Amino acid sequence: MADNEKTAVKTKSNKPSFWQGVKREWNKIIWPKREDLVKQTGLVVVLSLILGIIITVIDSGALKLIDWILSI
Repeated sequence: MADNEKTAVKTKSNKPSFWQGVKREWNKIIWPKREDLVKQTGLVVVLSLILGIIITVIDSGALKLIDWILSI
């Protein structure tokens, strides 16, 4: 029973503070290199533009098709 009491009671010194935990986790982060970040950003911009053009073409085609169907 004495063992249970010892394990159940935790002292403040055993528990790390919140900011110590944040600092420890922050140090685990692997940040991308600048060149990789520039390449990935460029790829996202290019793919977004391509997808925007595709959506515009499909939307315009659907609008023309609906207008043609309603004019019949």
